[in-house]
Amino acid sequence: MFGQSVRSVMERKKLVTAPPSTVASKAARLMARRKVGAVLVVERGKLIGIFTERDALFRIMAKGRDPRATTLADVMTKAPTTIHPDKSFGYALIVMHENGFRHLPVVEDGRLIGIVSARNALDPDLEEFVSESRRREQIMREAEINRSRE
Repeated sequence: MFGQSVRSVMERKKLVTAPPSTVASKAARLMARRKVGAVLVVERGKLIGIFTERDALFRIMAKGRDPRATTLADVMTKAPTTIHPDKSFGYALIVMHENGFRHLPVVEDGRLIGIVSARNALDPDLEEFVSESRRREQIMREAEINRSRE
């Protein structure tokens, strides 16, 4: 999976966009309705920012701002990092990890075409890998305990 292209992993159907004049409460309702963690802020067809669950928490709630009066332009991350759809999904995960975010807009020829998130990594293949890894760790711990008892 990590070697697959971003294009093959990205979400197209869950691409949620809004203009920068949208109030945060409306964006939050949109995110809840669409079951996504980010709204891509677009102006004149160009990606200019991203508003995430964390932005709602840290930039609005924690600061006591009124979400009904605060626009996305006021609290979004401006000029977000993007990725080309032909890059590997593994590379996208590294970019997200190194920069401390979980959503990465996908842009091709200056056009927003999708989004990838850390959640995309939680597919059945990865869950199986993690489960197998944990099983092996448990076996190794048990073997270590048995050796120490001998």
